Amino acid sequence: MDFQYDSEQNDLREAVRGLLQRAYGDPEVRRRTVAADPGFDEKTWARLAEMGVLGLPFAEEDGGMGAGPIEVGIVAEEMGRVIAPEPFVESVVLAGGLVAAVGTAAQRQAVLGPLSEGATVLAFAHAEPGTRWSTTARGVTATEDGGTWRLTGVKEPVLHGARADVLVVSAAVDGGTALYLVRGDAEGLTRTGYPTHDGTRAANVTLAGTPAELLGELSGEGGGTAVADRSADVERAQALARIAYGNEAVGAMDTALTTTAEYLRTRKQFGVTLNRFQALTFRAADMYVSLELARSTALWASMVADAGGDVVAAADRARLQTSRAGRHIGKEAIQLHGGIGVTAEYSVGHYTSRLTAIDHVLGDGDWAADRLAARVDGYPTVDPLGAPYTRAD
Repeated sequence: MDFQYDSEQNDLREAVRGLLQRAYGDPEVRRRTVAADPGFDEKTWARLAEMGVLGLPFAEEDGGMGAGPIEVGIVAEEMGRVIAPEPFVESVVLAGGLVAAVGTAAQRQAVLGPLSEGATVLAFAHAEPGTRWSTTARGVTATEDGGTWRLTGVKEPVLHGARADVLVVSAAVDGGTALYLVRGDAEGLTRTGYPTHDGTRAANVTLAGTPAELLGELSGEGGGTAVADRSADVERAQALARIAYGNEAVGAMDTALTTTAEYLRTRKQFGVTLNRFQALTFRAADMYVSLELARSTALWASMVADAGGDVVAAADRARLQTSRAGRHIGKEAIQLHGGIGVTAEYSVGHYTSRLTAIDHVLGDGDWAADRLAARVDGYPTVDPLGAPYTRAD
């Protein structure tokens, strides 16, 4: 399997890395940016749009670039390298991905075009109080009133929900889960934003008879009479987002390890640099092993998605590996720095916070392990002396 990027992919990586290094190469710039609403730099968002980054996964007829999961993973990794706060995964991969997957041609052009141009921000309003990493909606319901759909209920947390110009909202209807488009200025829509521990933003979104547009077409015979259940589309979109988050985590882990290794080479104790202490060097080497395992798994998952394979299973494997690696590298980065590692003025704590946030978005490592374990009986067993065989019941 070829894990090497081609020339165009390398060019994309270098271009995005250059832009983000100029924007957030100094950690103090990021701290100032996330301290004020909307929690990211609108100018950097516009520059990403100018480079075509915000339209990468969308078809050209919808205003995008027609790229795939590999290119998305490259961008996500570079975002993680400087823990850029722009909502690339949340807005482009997750919310935009749902519009691209189930929206009509008119909806795709109306929503994805402005997103690709950097004129709008999307957010996926799906999580509900009392639920955990579900693919279905329960607390928000949809009713049709005189040809107009109206939504009622609460969504929280909605990542970047207070800033979003358009919300993709999941709602329970006809025993299933449908998706709707809600404009940021819609009647009956209340959004209360707040900062999260990693410096990004989330919001409580309350819908009180809020008018909405059904995303996609009706299903059934006779020109469509029923609302399609979109829970499978939600699961696939979340899986693609988990893969992108895995690549973002790899970028963050890479910087955390590089920062820690540099600290060990320069910080002195008892008259010698810390890298002269064998125990500390071994711990740094273990961090490197965790990083490379996570990197190969995240890239493999991106390749599975690009080839049209089992995206959900690949995303679960990537989430499990990046979850364990992120926790290991984050903890070790702080501990090997000593007291300075826990201060707000130093960067490794912020990287660990972001890795922790990524781990708990859309399902953590333990959740992924449970899902993978539940499918163990479905895999064929292998005879160590011969060909694979399937266990007889």
